[in-house]
Amino acid sequence: MIANDFADIFTLSISLRDVVLNLLVALLCGTVISLLYRHTYKGLNYSASFAISMIMLTMITSIVIMVIGNNLARAFGMVGAMSIIRFRTAVKDASDIMFIFFALTIGLAAGVKMYAVAIYGTLFISLIYLLISKFSFRLSRQREYLLQVVATDEEETGMESLAVIRKNCRRFRLVNAKAMGEEGHEQMEYSFHVFLKDENQGEELIRELKKNPNIRHVNLFFDEN
Repeated sequence: MIANDFADIFTLSISLRDVVLNLLVALLCGTVISLLYRHTYKGLNYSASFAISMIMLTMITSIVIMVIGNNLARAFGMVGAMSIIRFRTAVKDASDIMFIFFALTIGLAAGVKMYAVAIYGTLFISLIYLLISKFSFRLSRQREYLLQVVATDEEETGMESLAVIRKNCRRFRLVNAKAMGEEGHEQMEYSFHVFLKDENQGEELIRELKKNPNIRHVNLFFDEN
């Protein structure tokens, strides 16, 4: 009798209904987390695959917890299996790491049938993060971009380019200017540090500058680090 009770500590029985319900809760919460990431992302390199991966990560985590249950042997086996996997993708933004842990935690809660914790935790944390993003606590300083323009050495081209930059940027400053090309075919490369009026206005700035036939190349850089 005692041996059977002791064995029950290390095993967990779960029905098909529980499996389906756990996965549905994980799917629902993972979708909310993914939509939150999409809505609040402010960078230039939004990754749709990362957003989809968070949904799958939440569901996979719930499955892992269901597989492990209360079985110590399975837990150690899972740790051993995961230790041979090498993750080489660099996570540059701290908010991406936060979203990964968010998805993992909610997946854990769904896997152990703590549905209230999973659902209300997802909604509460999402609401708090939306408020923080709205009041710009996460982006308390403006992002500075490097704008490079290669154009023919004509005064009219320079004046038109400055007008476009002034229209799309809150403020800017010229940091470098150098001559390029051979004599008779000289071009000028201008480098500006710019602060966009709108974080999503970078493509519009490049598009308007390229309308000028005397502008050869336009590049806009931002280092997320």
